[in-house]
Amino acid sequence: MSLSLVKGQFKILHSQPDGDSIHFYPDDKEAFTTLHLSAHLSAVGSVQLRLDAIDALETHYTPRSGTTQHQPLDLAHAAADRLLGLLGFTGIQRDGETITSATPDQTPGYILTRFADKYGRPVCFVYAGESDQADLSSVYVTTEILQGSVNHQLLAEGLVYPTFYSQLYPDLRAELMSAAQTARAAGTGIWQKDATTSGATISSITDLDDQLVILPKLFRRLVDYLALGAGSMSLDGFTNFLASRGDRLIIIPDTHATGFDTVVEVTGQTVRLTHPPEELVFIEA
Repeated sequence: MSLSLVKGQFKILHSQPDGDSIHFYPDDKEAFTTLHLSAHLSAVGSVQLRLDAIDALETHYTPRSGTTQHQPLDLAHAAADRLLGLLGFTGIQRDGETITSATPDQTPGYILTRFADKYGRPVCFVYAGESDQADLSSVYVTTEILQGSVNHQLLAEGLVYPTFYSQLYPDLRAELMSAAQTARAAGTGIWQKDATTSGATISSITDLDDQLVILPKLFRRLVDYLALGAGSMSLDGFTNFLASRGDRLIIIPDTHATGFDTVVEVTGQTVRLTHPPEELVFIEA
């Protein structure tokens, strides 16, 4: 799998990075234009990254109608702190979710990418430090190179969920799947409390915010659904809500294309996935 290498700097002051997203300042301001990637650069030359193949617990998620919510913050912050540590930042202080102080002000790094999502975020593997490869060059990503990414390290340490999309190449997905399964077997990080497939019983919104550890994509859909209920916690209509959202996926190893609603089981106030997250490959919208 060949990806384009983009060199730059990570800067985090006055931003709200979480465990799978951070601001990146490419050295070449025309990098994404040159690579024909529809990335959205800010006025100061930064772009919000989306780390490929992983999903961290939400530290601040606002549904289309409703108030900002989060998942258990001890584990959400553990992923965010580890991401920043791997990129070379120390002495991190926050006001709420906003970084107010860190050492140093910026750190060098690079990303490997080949497309941006519909929000203009380059979907990428992230690396700290310098690369011997030329900026904007094409890099064939081996298993060894993948293992050096921040994405792989967070997954191997059990700090984030595997969340695969259809543009991820199968050989890289297989390595990431193995890392996730090893972390689950060891019971590290999120896997100590994960209720994604065993079942999460929801009686109040604080269960989602402070207690239940589940796949963030499932959390986001639950929060979106409950925000429409005028305070009702009933999950009776959740499956139909999912069907209306139209999230499509492929179940591995069956290679069966279906909707997200078909792999979500609701029994009363308990919801669970019928397949572990690494067996699902979501189709990019």
